[in-house]
Amino acid sequence: MKSVVYPGSFDPITLGHLDIIKRAATIFDEVYVCVLNNSAKKTPLFSLDERVKMIGDVVSEFDNVKVASYGGLLVDFAKQHDINVIIRGLREITDAGTELSMAQGNHTVAPDIDTLFLATDPKYSFISSSMVREFAGYGRSVEGFVPDIVNKAINDKYKIN
Repeated sequence: MKSVVYPGSFDPITLGHLDIIKRAATIFDEVYVCVLNNSAKKTPLFSLDERVKMIGDVVSEFDNVKVASYGGLLVDFAKQHDINVIIRGLREITDAGTELSMAQGNHTVAPDIDTLFLATDPKYSFISSSMVREFAGYGRSVEGFVPDIVNKAINDKYKIN
């Protein structure tokens, strides 16, 4: 069985993230969406548990997608789950430099784990979690940027009608 891990903070999960998950689910036998607990970097909009639950609800239609959380190094999570491929989505060219550096760092500490890059569908290339948080924070709708379940949770959090 060939498994892959798709990591991120997913705060919140966007339609671009979901595009990568759907495509990975057709390529790999098993996809782990790993919600990384990187709260030291920034204050999340949704708690780790909220994100894991929302993503679980969003991907429930896929039998081969699992959702997990992890607070350590991604390569350690991968090794614990016998995964040797990390999948990363690319929205635009500026993502490539950051993602390549991470991939090379991961490969240096875990040479048996490779990173595969997938370009998101161009219709989602402008969507980022930070943009979604900013729009919602100013009371703007994020419908069409995030799955419906997530849109409702954001609307409830920000009291957007």
